[in-house]
Amino acid sequence: MLVELKTLLNRQESETLSPLATRNTMGTRRTPDSRLDAGYRQAFSVDADRILHSLAYARYIDKTQVFYLVKNDHITHRVLHVQLVSKISRTIGRFLGLNEDLLEAIALGHDIGHTPFGHDGERFLSNICYKNGIGYFHHNLQSVHFLDKVERKGRGWNLCLQTLDGILCHDGEIHNERLSPATGKTFENLDSEIAAKQSDPQTALIPMTPEGCLVRVADTVSYIGRDIEDAIRLDLIRREDLPDESETLLGNTNGTIVFNLVTDIISNSYQKPYIAFSPEVSEALRQLKIFNLEHIYLNSRIKRYTRQIEKLFGILFETYLEDIRKHRKPSVIFSQFMKDMTDEYLQSHRPAEIVRDFISGMTDQYFLDQFPPSLRPQIEEI
Repeated sequence: MLVELKTLLNRQESETLSPLATRNTMGTRRTPDSRLDAGYRQAFSVDADRILHSLAYARYIDKTQVFYLVKNDHITHRVLHVQLVSKISRTIGRFLGLNEDLLEAIALGHDIGHTPFGHDGERFLSNICYKNGIGYFHHNLQSVHFLDKVERKGRGWNLCLQTLDGILCHDGEIHNERLSPATGKTFENLDSEIAAKQSDPQTALIPMTPEGCLVRVADTVSYIGRDIEDAIRLDLIRREDLPDESETLLGNTNGTIVFNLVTDIISNSYQKPYIAFSPEVSEALRQLKIFNLEHIYLNSRIKRYTRQIEKLFGILFETYLEDIRKHRKPSVIFSQFMKDMTDEYLQSHRPAEIVRDFISGMTDQYFLDQFPPSLRPQIEEI
């Protein structure tokens, strides 16, 4: 009876989704799982559930989105960001006839690998990783790595290729007016793209599905106006500071910006083999991203503790690396990370890679708790 339900759902999917959409029956796992094949749940729905129940997802709750060391309960954290990406993706996807299960799975998992302290932390850890001979650090690569090889004590979640590919290729900082899927990928392609990106940060990655393309675009839609609202709340900018061209086409509040961007994407992507903005809206969005970069993300008022945080990253990495090399079993990297890890994980990862995985998975507060109060930066109440 339950297996028949999945057959019915698959049939409904084939009748209602766009011909361009990715069907659940197309989901491919690195390791075939007969239990899932015989069950009633569809492939990408399983992926979304596995990500939602992962330990890394729980840690989103105290991971920086943009603003860190700020005591303000209304500032966006990573956990809210991925939920917004999921909602926006599924809203657009419903109009375009795309697979909402796959959209949800990619959106919920796309930032799993983000470090504490947001993109600043990512930059600090990347420099350290490169100096230690393990390549550059990218949170999208780390998201795939965590879900594929670190979670469940090194066993991973055995997610579908389409889900992992969407997570890998989600880069919301890159501006595209139009994005067409690079179809036909395999797990071998996924692994080679990860290796290429780790060696050369300029390597361009394109999702293999229209759902992956949509999440990449929705990532930008979800953060661009929300970051503006947070910056206004923290008195970093004023609403009247927004560029005129962007305000004319997109509005000057998060609600109107999201609505106008979503409407434009639907209008320019419906029954098309790509996800696209109109040229005018694309340019307005590009100008808004430039504004955010200059007035928010690089604002000196939120960089007060940047050098101190960077120094702490270096101290922590070297401390844990030395702990592993000298087998200091009381260290937290043994007791709280390496304990009960599979032999496959421990044998296939160099000490520096294990340290990278431990630090990148930390929440902001857990990171700070590794240091005595005298070394920690102070949280400001704004």
